[in-house]
Amino acid sequence: MKILHFPLTKITIGFIIGILLFSILNINPKLSFGLLLLGLILLFVLHIIKKKTERFDFLFGTFTVITSIFLGISTATIHKETFNPKHYIHQISDVNQNLNYTVLLDEKLKNTKKNYRYIAEIKSIENQESYGKTIVNFPINSDFKSKKIGSLLTLNGTFFSNKSSFNPNQFDYGKYLENQEIYGQLYAKPETVKTIGYEHSIWIFFSNYREKIIDVFQKSNLGKEELTVFIALLLGQQQDISPEVLKDYQYAGAIHILSVSGLHVGLIMGFITFLLRSIPNSKKGKTTKLLITLFSLWSFAILAGLSPSVVRSVTMFSFLVIGINLQRTVNIYHTLLASMFLILLVKPSFLYDVGFQLSYLALFFIVWVDPLYEKICVPKNSFINYFWKIICMSTSAQIGAMPLSIFYFHQFPGLFFLTNILIIPLLSVVMAIGVFSLLFACFGFVPMLIIKPLEWSIWLLNAIIHWVASFESFVIKNISFSESMLWISYFVIIGWILWFKKATFPRLVFGLLSLLILQFVFIFQKMETQTGQEGIVFNSRKNTIITERSGENVTIYANDSILTTIDKNIAVQSYLVGNFCKIQKKQILENLLYINNKKVLIIDSSSVYNPKIQPDILVIITSPKINLSRVLQYYKPKVIIADGSNFKSYSKLWEATCRKEKILFHNTHEKGFYKF
Repeated sequence: MKILHFPLTKITIGFIIGILLFSILNINPKLSFGLLLLGLILLFVLHIIKKKTERFDFLFGTFTVITSIFLGISTATIHKETFNPKHYIHQISDVNQNLNYTVLLDEKLKNTKKNYRYIAEIKSIENQESYGKTIVNFPINSDFKSKKIGSLLTLNGTFFSNKSSFNPNQFDYGKYLENQEIYGQLYAKPETVKTIGYEHSIWIFFSNYREKIIDVFQKSNLGKEELTVFIALLLGQQQDISPEVLKDYQYAGAIHILSVSGLHVGLIMGFITFLLRSIPNSKKGKTTKLLITLFSLWSFAILAGLSPSVVRSVTMFSFLVIGINLQRTVNIYHTLLASMFLILLVKPSFLYDVGFQLSYLALFFIVWVDPLYEKICVPKNSFINYFWKIICMSTSAQIGAMPLSIFYFHQFPGLFFLTNILIIPLLSVVMAIGVFSLLFACFGFVPMLIIKPLEWSIWLLNAIIHWVASFESFVIKNISFSESMLWISYFVIIGWILWFKKATFPRLVFGLLSLLILQFVFIFQKMETQTGQEGIVFNSRKNTIITERSGENVTIYANDSILTTIDKNIAVQSYLVGNFCKIQKKQILENLLYINNKKVLIIDSSSVYNPKIQPDILVIITSPKINLSRVLQYYKPKVIIADGSNFKSYSKLWEATCRKEKILFHNTHEKGFYKF
C-alpha cells in the first residue's frame, strides 16, 4: 500500500497510538512531557547526523514514529481536564450531598421522559471557583422553562458520578461520557434555579442563532416529522427525531444521512461555488473566494454543532479548497490524513466517537476501493453510469464500515445498496432546497413556495426509507461479534482487496491466512461459550430478571409479562449477543432456584419464606416488608442481592443491616448486575 510510505501516515498512526496508550496507561503529565522533550531532542540530533550520512535514515524514521507517539500522549494529557486542581471531581467529596452550583449552559441535549438535559460548564461550587463539564437535568413536570445556550444559572442540586453499565455487555455510557470529559450528572431542584446573566462567545452566538432558525421553520407550517428530519439533515440536530423514524433509517441502512457528513458538506460547497462563480479568477478574486468559502463552511459546521462527522468533513474540504486555490495537485490520502491529524490534535476525544471512526473508515475505503470497479464495468450510458457509481460508492463505504458497525450495533442492513440508489438523487434535491430555505430563514421567514417543495421532498424521502425498512427479514439482527473478530476482519478485508488490486502469491497467502485466523477465533469463542456456566441477576427497574447459562443455552427466570416481551428486552438481548448464546427455556420465577450448583432463595413482596432452607444466595425482590435481622437468624447466606424492583430506601436499610452482620450485600441499583 503506497499510503503506508507517506511520512504523514506514520506520524498520524503514531499519534493515534499515543492517544490510546494514554487512556490505557494513565501516564503522569510530567512523564508525558518529559518523553516528548526527549523524543524531540533525539529527533533533532538524528536530523543533524542524517544530513551528513544516509545510514541513519531508518533510525530517523523509527524515532519520528516514537516521537509521534509521545506527541499523542502529551496531547491527550493537555486535554485531560481532571489534571486541573480546580476540576469539580476534586471538590465534590459526597456525591449524594445537595450543593449550590453556578453553571453555564453550553449545549442542549435530547430530553428524557423526566428531564430537560443540557451540557454545562461548572463555574463554582459553594462559591468556590470550579471547572469542568457536566450534564445538568431539570425536571420536566416543574415550572422550569427552556433556557438559552449561554445562560449563567445558580442552582441547588445533587451530583452523581458516572457509573459503568448496570447490565452485562451493554453500551458503557459512563465511559463514553468520560471520553468526552464529562464525569457525572447534576440533578437540579427547579425551585432553586435562577438566571444571573449571560455569557457571549462565537459558539454561544451560533448555537442561539441555530435555535432562531429552527424557530423560523417551526412557524412556517412545515410538518413536524419533516421538520425533525430537515433539522438533522441540514443542522445536525437529531434530538427530536421520533424513535420510529430513527428505526426506519437504521433498518434501511440510511442512518448516516441523518448525521451531517462529507456528502452534505460537498453539496453545500458546490452550492457556495455556484454562488461565487461571478467573481473573477484573478489573484484577489481567488483569495476572496477562498475566504468566503472557508468562512461559510466553518459557519455551517458551528451551526451543525461541531459533531465529529461535520468537523471531519469541513476540515477535509477546507484542505481541498486551499489546495485548489494554491493550484497544487491534491492527494486525497494526504487530505484525509492531514484533516484527521489536525482534528485529533485539537480534540483527541473525537478518536473514541463512533461517528468519527465510521466516517473516516467509510471515506478511506471509498477512495481506496472505488478504482477496482473500473476493472469490472464502466457503463457507457451516462444515466446507468450514474447509478453504477452510487452502487460502487455505497458498497465501498459498507465494506469499510461493516465490521465496526456490526461490532457496535450488532446488525446489518441487507438492502443498503437499494436504499442508496433510491435516496441519494433525492437527497441532492432536498439539500439544494434546504440550503435555499436556510438562506431565507436567516432573514426571519421562509416563503411557502420553498416550504412546500421541501416538505414534499422530505416526505418522499421518509416514505422511501419506510418502505425499504419494512422488509425486516433483510435486516440481520443480533450478530455476535467480539473485539478480536473486529480487528481480524479488517485484516481479511485489507488482504483480499490488496489481492484484487494485484494478484500475487504472498497476498493470496495473507488473505487466506487472515480468513483462517478469523474462523479459528470464532470457533475458539464458541467453544469457550459452550464450556461456561454462570448465573446473572439483572438490574431491571421495577422487574426481576434472572438468567442461568450452561454453555450456549440460557434459561430465563421472570414473571409472565417479562417473559412474553423478552425478545425485545435490550438488557437480555445484549447479554445473549455478547456471549454467543441463545434462550433455551423461559420459566416463571419461583422462590427457590438451583443455578450452577447454587441454592438461590428469593423473598418477594409476599414476605413468605421457609426457615428450613439454607440458601447460598438470598435475592430480595419487589420490596418485601421484612425484618432482615430476623431473616438472617434463620439463614446464613454468603451474599444478599437486592435487585432493581426494590425501593431504594428499603435497599439502604438492608445494606446497613448486612454491614452490621458482616454479610456481603449487593444492590443492583448502585453496583449493577450480579454474576455468580
